[in-house]
Amino acid sequence: MGIPELIEMVPLEKPVAAEITVPGSKSLTNRALILAALAGGETTLRGALWSEDTQVMVDSLRRLGFEVAVNADDREPGNRTLLVRGLGGSIPKAGTADRPLKLFVGNAGTAARFLAALVCLGQGVYRLQGTDRMHERPQAGLFDALRQLGYRVESPNNRLPADIFGTGPKPGATCTVEKEESSQFASAILLSLGIGRWELGLQQQGSEHEHYLDMTSKLMDSFPKQGGSFQVEPDASSASYFCAANWLLQPGISIRIISFPNSDWQIDSAFPNFLPLPAEISRRSQLGDSIMTAMVLAPFAAAPVKFVHLDRLRVQECERVAAMRAELTKCGAQVIEEGQSLTIFPAAEGLRGAEIETYNDHRMAMCFAVLGLKIPGLILKNPACVKKTFPNFFQKVAARPPRGLGAAILDARTRRPLAGDELFAR
Repeated sequence: MGIPELIEMVPLEKPVAAEITVPGSKSLTNRALILAALAGGETTLRGALWSEDTQVMVDSLRRLGFEVAVNADDREPGNRTLLVRGLGGSIPKAGTADRPLKLFVGNAGTAARFLAALVCLGQGVYRLQGTDRMHERPQAGLFDALRQLGYRVESPNNRLPADIFGTGPKPGATCTVEKEESSQFASAILLSLGIGRWELGLQQQGSEHEHYLDMTSKLMDSFPKQGGSFQVEPDASSASYFCAANWLLQPGISIRIISFPNSDWQIDSAFPNFLPLPAEISRRSQLGDSIMTAMVLAPFAAAPVKFVHLDRLRVQECERVAAMRAELTKCGAQVIEEGQSLTIFPAAEGLRGAEIETYNDHRMAMCFAVLGLKIPGLILKNPACVKKTFPNFFQKVAARPPRGLGAAILDARTRRPLAGDELFAR
């Protein structure tokens, strides 16, 4: 049994004192899995996120011939301890031009991009494919970079599905990634660069790209290259939903996130600094995915809030700019879209419940779940999409304090309260 197709959030009206744990960072987990596979011995990844995005990465590494053991994490049900036996740069399995080795990446951008560079180190042909939405997402900049390095990439439209012909390391091969390309493209090259012995040029990278590339570089610097142990820190984007609920539901609410990430590796670790909301927030330089969390809080701000530099949001799990505008407008918010910005006006008294389309986007579901803790009548379609990064999100929202918020979540069709496994996203 899993979470129903339609759920209704019930506003949280009683005082709550909660101490919440959140799962590990998806970005760090999938980067660490690549580095562990390339390491020269067995690496233990502690606090690793266990969700759809990381599971497809583990499944792909296993299909490539790597041994990956998965064990429970006593501190956080959404995490696992992963033991990866690295082979020092060797990729054990490969396919042929007639029968490529198929790797399914779902809708995980990190898996799609990082694996594309990794399999170049193999000796054979690999076919990367995913969901329909993943096949729409950009890949051209990465494929062009791999071709510059001397690898053959076959794709009729420079997107997935694609066949990649691995021919091993190419010492001294060079490539560049342009300013407007995804930082995941450059990170993919960086993660396999040491074994591939490539050289990467970064052209006029903007601050958004620099931050995620910084994350990759810092992880590589601290990672045990000959095997050992690595601790994945909690996900700051996931923590933002509980920070937002703590701000939105005052007074009488105390929600503390245990082990909130305190490094500067994740851009969204700055989210608490943006409460109360300022007049303008940039996706490029101030917040990453948690800028969507800030958007659902904006109708409760004292003045209009302008969210700028949103172009990257348009090519992620869904067209997030249009999606946020459409669903907030359903709820009675005044939202103006201009170019790559959204301006959201104060409307706390005029907000209403609505049936929210989540667009199969985990962050849409979690953002509007927070709003539903304040506004009655808010119904979420396809809440199971949170399995991408936070499968036990709704369990935490409904669990009794102090481990959860104690909120009621209903099957929207029957009005029956849901609990336990019924709130786990599969």
